[in-house]
Amino acid sequence: MDHIKIINKLKSLKNPINVAGMARFGINPKFALGINIPTLRNLAKDIRKDQVFKNNQNKLHKLTIGLWKSKIHEARILASMMDPPELLTEKQMDGWIKDFNSWDLCDQTCMNLFWKHPSAFIKAKEWTKRSVEFERRAGFSLMAVLACHDKKAQNEKFEEFFPFIQKYSTDERNYVRKAVNWALRQIGKRNKELRNKAIKLSQKLVESENKTAKWIGNDALKELLNK
Repeated sequence: MDHIKIINKLKSLKNPINVAGMARFGINPKFALGINIPTLRNLAKDIRKDQVFKNNQNKLHKLTIGLWKSKIHEARILASMMDPPELLTEKQMDGWIKDFNSWDLCDQTCMNLFWKHPSAFIKAKEWTKRSVEFERRAGFSLMAVLACHDKKAQNEKFEEFFPFIQKYSTDERNYVRKAVNWALRQIGKRNKELRNKAIKLSQKLVESENKTAKWIGNDALKELLNK
């Protein structure tokens, strides 16, 4: 089994109706096949069980690189589901975020793979400084995912994200502001101490003269004050 065979399998599952629906939800339909996430997860599970890949992580990594290079939307999400985290490099991460052209590809890659890298906290802060919309979103999405999934990280590592959230709370681009808001809310939901600090920052944003910062603060407070 190689990436060409898997791509052919994906193409056989193409659903034009779903592609149209993806566009309505703000997902870039270019190179998309309209395959849903549960189907991709089941396919990823089956591929990982294959003895060729189960016993050789290097071959699995090579497979995922081939899938990513195809540019096919679902092939890239599938790659993020299967790539061995221990073989993931910072160079690969920096390269992949430049290919993000849709919020779901960005978020799925962060959720499935990027947060597992030892440099994830560093990359999250670094990427927020990028000017490209989905590259900056990747930074804040990664913050949110780390807040959800990294159960061992200390509060201090998340507190380091607050200055970045405040600084870029004025970015009015839709996919950035929503990711900033997501990061703020998820950090605040980790524990009581972080919740209090997230509420304090949210209140500061509400007091801002910037409408985007106000929206982020108000929306975060709705969830954090009712938790």
